[in-house]
Amino acid sequence: KVREYTKVIEVYQQRILNLTIRVEHMEKNSISYTELDFQLLKVEISELDRLVTQLKSSLVGSNVIVEEIFLEIRNLTILVNELESLDKNNILAIRRQIASLQARLKECEENTNKTTVPPYFPPGSCTHRGLLNVSQPYIVKLNWRGSSYKYGSWGRDYSPSNPEKDVYWVAPLNTDGRYLELYRIYNSFDDLLLFKPTYERRLTYGEGSGAVFYDNYFYYHSYNSRYITKHDARRNSVVLSKELPGAAISNRFSYAGVAWQDIDFAVDESGLWVIYSTENNMGNIVISKLNETTLDVLNTWQTRQYKPSVSNAFMICGVLYATRTMNTRKEEIFFMYDTRTGQEGRLSVIMDKKLDQIQSIDYSPTDQKLYVYNDGYLLRYDLAFQ
Repeated sequence: KVREYTKVIEVYQQRILNLTIRVEHMEKNSISYTELDFQLLKVEISELDRLVTQLKSSLVGSNVIVEEIFLEIRNLTILVNELESLDKNNILAIRRQIASLQARLKECEENTNKTTVPPYFPPGSCTHRGLLNVSQPYIVKLNWRGSSYKYGSWGRDYSPSNPEKDVYWVAPLNTDGRYLELYRIYNSFDDLLLFKPTYERRLTYGEGSGAVFYDNYFYYHSYNSRYITKHDARRNSVVLSKELPGAAISNRFSYAGVAWQDIDFAVDESGLWVIYSTENNMGNIVISKLNETTLDVLNTWQTRQYKPSVSNAFMICGVLYATRTMNTRKEEIFFMYDTRTGQEGRLSVIMDKKLDQIQSIDYSPTDQKLYVYNDGYLLRYDLAFQ
């Protein structure tokens, strides 16, 4: 029995000697070892530890040689762990860090590639928490008067009593970029594409790119005055005109890069609005809610955003959104004012455009899209809400 144990101990001693030589070589060498090298050593040491433990339990009493072997194994374990943690070139630590970064990068890529469908809010609904994003522009066509008519506006009619109505309007200004003389109404999107207007109407003394068509009526700023006018497209007649109190005119506080847009109409889920400036508010944007029947001002909000520093503006669910030009191909929706709370804030939603200047932006609650007049071209954008 003693002879058998002696042979086993001799084998263990030889294996420990081999392990010691390998560990010393790793300790003295200047190169860095892979994690596999360390793991193989750990497996071998663990196996020796298990066998020696079994051998100790089978012996009656203690054995000095076995105890020495056991101690050597424990010392080797400590040494290998230290070598691993103090890898001379820290290559293992770097490799682990790289692996971690690669895993995080892969996770980010997977999350980016996932198609996140924004929540759906039915047209006419204001249960969302505001604008989240804007799609790439869809180029509908060049305006019906041609490429020389760079100023104007266009959009889709919103009729609260008939929200499914598919009526569009296009109102290019004359080539002077000021005088609004003609507009057309189309009874379908196909008619718009095929240049088949239902009506072509001539106005007397309209001004600027701020007009809108709302519930069968065309609203515009009367030329060189503070008067706002309501025009009946079917009867081709002016219904009424009314002065907008305190409104700055004569290109005093128009949008940046867009002349003669002193008074800008807007439509949202709650009805008709007008965006303008006053001397009393030092050229900052003023928002007024209008009674669309009488053109009386129902309520007014004064913001702290200087209107000439804004390239355009529109209303969604009682919230004003203002844009500014970033470069010849991008606009940023950067400012908002909530008329329900009186709070203003900042955001950053990028809008791509096809040409240098945006002359008007109109929102239609009918389909929750933005209709943009971009240097004579008619663009349309889908919106996502949060």
